[in-house]
Amino acid sequence: QLKSAQHLASASPWLYQGKRLMAQTYQFETLEVQRNAEDPRVLEVALNRPEKLNAMNNQLFMELKQCLSTASTDPDVHCVLLHGGRARMFTCGLDLQSELAGGDGGGLLGGAEGGKLDVSRRALRMEKGISEYQAAISSLEGCCKPVVVALHSGVIGGGIDLACAADIRYCTEDTFFCIAEVNIGICADIGTLQRLPKIVGNDSTVRELALTGRKMKSAEAKNLGLVGEVFPDLAAATANLSLRACVAASRKVCLEIASKSPIGVIGTKASLNYSRDHTVQEGLDHVRLWNVLHLQSEDVKRAVTATLSKKTPTFSRL
Repeated sequence: QLKSAQHLASASPWLYQGKRLMAQTYQFETLEVQRNAEDPRVLEVALNRPEKLNAMNNQLFMELKQCLSTASTDPDVHCVLLHGGRARMFTCGLDLQSELAGGDGGGLLGGAEGGKLDVSRRALRMEKGISEYQAAISSLEGCCKPVVVALHSGVIGGGIDLACAADIRYCTEDTFFCIAEVNIGICADIGTLQRLPKIVGNDSTVRELALTGRKMKSAEAKNLGLVGEVFPDLAAATANLSLRACVAASRKVCLEIASKSPIGVIGTKASLNYSRDHTVQEGLDHVRLWNVLHLQSEDVKRAVTATLSKKTPTFSRL
C-alpha cells in the first residue's frame, strides 16, 4: 500500500527537501503502478490483464513505453520493479485475438482490414506497428534507471522480449520460457533474437529454442545465465510462497540500488549497455568521457565521506 505524501516527506526529508512529491503520475489500464511504501524511489509496475493472462495487446505495449519513458525522466524514481501482478503467469505473450481483429492493417499481424489493402500499403502499416512494439520493449533498456523483473509461471513470446530488455531477472521454480513465435509461423521480431544470444552466450541453445519453440524450464534458464536466481516452490499447498519470495527478493535488490548514488547507478547502466554493443576500447572511451564529467558530482564526495565515517550516505533527488 502507498503511504501518504506527508508521511513519506517526513520520513525522507533528504530526498524531497520541499519539492512537490510524486510530480509524475502513472495512470494506466494495462499496468498497475505504485511507489514502494518503504522507499518511494522504487517504482513498482505490474502487468494488469489477469483475465487475459497478461496477453500483450497494443494498449499494453503503448502504456509500457509511456510508463518507462516517464520513469526514465522522473527525478524521484531511481529503480523500477516489473512483475506479473495478479495473473496466473507473467504473460502468455502476444494477444493474438486482438492483433487479428485490428482494423487498420498495422500491428504485428496486419489486422482484419489488412487483407483489403495492397500488399505494399499493408506492409508499410505493419512496419510502423512492429517498430512501435520494438520501441515499447526497448523502453526498458532505454530507461536510464535499472529495471528488475520478477518472473513467474509462463514467460511466453513477448514475455521473453521483456525479460531480455530488463537489467536483472529473477524467477520462480515453476517458470518456463518459450520463444513461441515459430509455433504460429512467424519470426520473433521485437528483441529476443537480438538480446538473448548476448545474454546467455550459447548460440546453439538459442537457435534450438527459437527454431523449435520448446519450453525451457527455470533450471536451464539459470544454468544459461538468463536469470540470476530461481526461487523454489516450498510445497504444493504453498506455491504462492515462491512468487512472493521472488517479488520480495526483486524488491530488496531495487531498494539496495535506490540507496546508491543515482549518478553512479545511471552511469553504470549506460556503460554496460554501450560496452555490450561496442569494442572494449570504445567502451573504455565512453566511460572515460562519462567520468571526466560525473566524477565532479557531489555524490562522489558524499559517498566517500559516508564510507570513511561508516555512515549511510544521502543523495539529492535527480
